[in-house]
Amino acid sequence: MGIGEVRFSRDHMWVRLDDEIRVTLGLTDYLQEKMGEIYSLRLPDEGEELIKDEVFSALEAQNGRRELISPVSGEVVDLNYEAMEVPEIINEDPLSEGWLLKVELPSLQEFEDLLSEEEYEEYLSEEGLEED
Repeated sequence: MGIGEVRFSRDHMWVRLDDEIRVTLGLTDYLQEKMGEIYSLRLPDEGEELIKDEVFSALEAQNGRRELISPVSGEVVDLNYEAMEVPEIINEDPLSEGWLLKVELPSLQEFEDLLSEEEYEEYLSEEGLEED
């Protein structure tokens, strides 16, 4: 498991390991495609605690409203303010410029438990969710 490694949740979030204790979260390409153009995004404040498998945010998009489920537990240490002001960057570049939050983790166990890219692709195809 190395710095820069990306894992995925079944709720269509990606999680990138930034260093020994911090990760960056964002929406997968699949989810931004499914939602269509994103109009608004609400994010928690810095210092808030995320709890794995609980709702931490919501977004409004062309295809409706969606609550986002946290793939990990930890403290929010940074937010992508640009994505809140210009949510279209999430559609344009969900895996890089369109990141959502940086989180400090109490341990890397939850990161390790997430799906690898291959496992996520497999999950999408098993669920019949592949991208066209």
